[in-house]
Amino acid sequence: MSSPETSPAPIFPHRHLIGIEGLSPQDITALLDLADTYVEQNRRIDKKGAVLRGRTQINLFFEASTRTQSSFELAGKRLGADVMNMSVGTSSVKKGETLIDTAVTLNAMHPDMIVVRHQNSGAVELLSQKVSCSVVNAGDGAHEHPTQALLDALTIRRRKGKLQGLRVAICGDILHSRVARSNILLLHTMGARVRVIGPPTLMPTGIERFGVEIFHDMKKGLEDCDIVMMLRLQLERMAGSYVPSQREYFRYYGLDYDKLAAAKPDALVMHPGPMNRGVEIDSAVADDIHRSLIREQVEMGVAVRMAVLDALARNLPNDPSIAETAK
Repeated sequence: MSSPETSPAPIFPHRHLIGIEGLSPQDITALLDLADTYVEQNRRIDKKGAVLRGRTQINLFFEASTRTQSSFELAGKRLGADVMNMSVGTSSVKKGETLIDTAVTLNAMHPDMIVVRHQNSGAVELLSQKVSCSVVNAGDGAHEHPTQALLDALTIRRRKGKLQGLRVAICGDILHSRVARSNILLLHTMGARVRVIGPPTLMPTGIERFGVEIFHDMKKGLEDCDIVMMLRLQLERMAGSYVPSQREYFRYYGLDYDKLAAAKPDALVMHPGPMNRGVEIDSAVADDIHRSLIREQVEMGVAVRMAVLDALARNLPNDPSIAETAK
């Protein structure tokens, strides 16, 4: 496979990455293939590239996420971009400035890419309509988290060699999870079979419309599964009592070796992080070097975000490769 630095041709026919919804299998495969090359670059001593040299990337996080923000920052810097992290907690937004005001202000600074995380569904798409640069959704409300689904797909593909035909169980707090929504959309697009497992109180209304199999019993749901994807119990999004207690939740829906035994013998375990150990997953399972992919997911996250930034930058109007093509 050729190096991304010697293959500047456009590969992704979209100006923004707002969600997985609407992407074709070819779009997803192109991003995963490019991310594969960045995995190798990130394992070298010299990790720095120059495909985004001269570009400006703004990370605009209205909602705290150390893991995602640091991953996007590292991705931009390894590609040679100038990266600015905007602290919304001390910005004019706290003084009453609207999202649109913020978009207009940032647009006047002529950034090339804005990475946005927001607590409200649809906020990232609204912002993308008000700026002239590319926008990446780093998570909006309970809507989508596309780069998480892409990094999960890359992790699975590298270990299983494929996505098509695999049976994937997504377990836990489906109701509040943008990770679940993006993964369901991506896995279906790529030909995998998806199950969702969790208590009825944490299942969204109309989940059956996504074409998933629904289970409320963990062991039955995990039968013959190739991948077990656990979700964080998002207590901060819960207004009211969705589970009796964390201890009771772990008893029925926390992943331990007893429940994992229902899956295939070579089934692999995933979690988007941060983990609540002893609530969603037993520490022994999370740290199992043979079954757990959790650390690999973190590594793949940087590579996938590098691929997304690179792919979007190739479509920018002043991209050097486009200028050369036009001659």
